[in-house]
Parts: sequence; C-alpha cells; structure tokens
Amino acid sequence: MNTYTMDRNIAFELGRICERAALACAPYVGRGDRHTADGAATDAMRKAFDDLYIRGTIVIGEGERDEAPMLYIGEKVGGKGEAAEGPELEIAVDPLEGTNLCANGWPGAITVIAAAVKGEGKLLHAPDVYMEKIAVGEACRGATDLQLSPTENLNRIAVRLEKPVKELTIMILDRPRHEKLIEEVRKAGARIKLITDGDVAGALACAKRESGIDCLMGIGAAPEGVLAAAGLRALRGEIQGRLIFKDDAEKERAKSMGVTDPDHIYTTEELAQGNVMFAATGVTTGDFLKGVRYTKHGAWTNTVVMRSRTHTIRWQEVEHHFDNEPYKS
Repeated sequence: MNTYTMDRNIAFELGRICERAALACAPYVGRGDRHTADGAATDAMRKAFDDLYIRGTIVIGEGERDEAPMLYIGEKVGGKGEAAEGPELEIAVDPLEGTNLCANGWPGAITVIAAAVKGEGKLLHAPDVYMEKIAVGEACRGATDLQLSPTENLNRIAVRLEKPVKELTIMILDRPRHEKLIEEVRKAGARIKLITDGDVAGALACAKRESGIDCLMGIGAAPEGVLAAAGLRALRGEIQGRLIFKDDAEKERAKSMGVTDPDHIYTTEELAQGNVMFAATGVTTGDFLKGVRYTKHGAWTNTVVMRSRTHTIRWQEVEHHFDNEPYKS
C-alpha cells in the first residue's frame, strides 16, 4: 500500500471513529450532564481505536493517566495483531469538544481527532494551559500577527477581504478575561459572535466561507489550538498561538514537555507539522458542522475528513441504521 492510499484509509477511519463518538454522546444532548456525555464519547472513541490497525500514541487527550482512565496522554491505541506492523501515529483527541454545549443543547459541540504519521508529521505536545490565538481563513493568510493590536489585525483582515471593518464578524469566547478585547473590537466597529465553548470549531469556521465568521480571537486552551491547526492546515487557513501561563508551576510543566521559549508565537505549521490528518463530526449543529439528527431507524451524522498533504476536504453525510451498527446508543 502506497503512502497516499494509507493516509486516505487512515483519515477515513478517523472520521468513522468521530462518528461513533458523536452517536454515543448524542443521546445526552440537552440533558444537563456533561460528564456522562463526555464519558460516553470517550468510551466509544477508545473502543473504536481498537478496530484501527495502527500503532498510535495519544499526545493530546483527556489528561494525565491518573486523571483519565481512557485516552490519557501517552496511552497506546490501535488494534491487535496486524497493528504490530501498522504505521506509527501521534494522535490528538477531544472526544467531546464543547461538553457544556452538548449538555445544554447549544450549537457547536463536535468530536474531533488529529493525527500525524511518525517521521512525516508531528503535533505539538501542548501543555494543558491557556493559549492566546488568532485564526483566519485562506484569504487572510499572512495578514494577522499576534504582536499587533486587535484593531490593527482587524484593519489588515478588512483589506484582505476587501470590505469595511464594520462588516467583519469576529468570534470570541464569552469569558471575563476577554472584556477588554470585546470592548476594543466593538470600538473598531466590527461585529462579534460570542460563544460559550468550542473554539476548535470556531477556528475552523473562519476557513469555511459560508459560515460568515472572518476571524477567531482570544484566549482558549492550548491543546485545542493544536487540533484547530491540524484542520486549518488542510483548509489553507492560519492560526497563531502564544502560550499563557498563570504561574511558575505551569511554566515548569511546559518546560518538561519541551517548551524552551515561553513567549514564542507558534505558527500553524509549528502546531501541526508536516503530513497531518484531521476528522470531526458534529454533535450539535453549529457554524462548522451539522449535529446528529435522529430518524425512524437511526440517525444522520455530518463529518469532515481532511489531509494536509493533498488539501482534500471531504464533507460526509452518513445515514446510520442502528439495527446494523455495532455502536447503537
């Protein structure tokens, strides 16, 4: 099997794993129990990896081994038997990105996986700290810079998109830490779409023309920045990230994970290097993906599967008949 065929097959399988996780947590949408929803997605994703003939290592997951019984950082995943000869992969997962979104029935919850073939690609082993981010679509590649003020970045984006700042829509997490950012963006004249969670889908929406989102700004989790970068590599979008530490303990933890310059601004390619694959399935309908929709005999899922090597983006509408599926919820 040549490299291109192997990549394509693995990418498709990652999409199927995301579907299984989405179907597992979909019954908990709107039921107010984010922990049970996340647990269902994690369990389904972990079991699904057993069907994939790879030698995978989780580099971004549910946390450290003592904190997470499954999909913890450093965990080995992949099927048995033939997997001993399978490709080695670094894998980043978020079995349910937007647990609160799922629990409350709000838009934008997704299941997501990124992977890099060892020797051909690499995912930043991001510590579980905050990251300042700015993400844009293909038209604005090279226009933004985290060292500039939000106003300056908005003006640069407006020039690239050939429209006034007042017609821009900027996505920002609704957090107290963003009070000054929100004030400046509004003062500059741009529109804001506030989200409660889910900045991976938010960053990717910037590269989807019909989403109406022009940029994502603000501070979110660093691991989610890596996941977003993997998807944006294929979408030809761009993200920059700078780690934010709340204390010296977090800096020391980052140093132990290989971070040598705490002030470094990471590019898209540094966050997700070389040949990377990305898959995500919607749990609740948002700006990037449609959520799980139930039918008389099963459900529909909306999945995206992408590869940076070829920049192929496959949007998949899949009908699942639960009588025939091994992962009926």
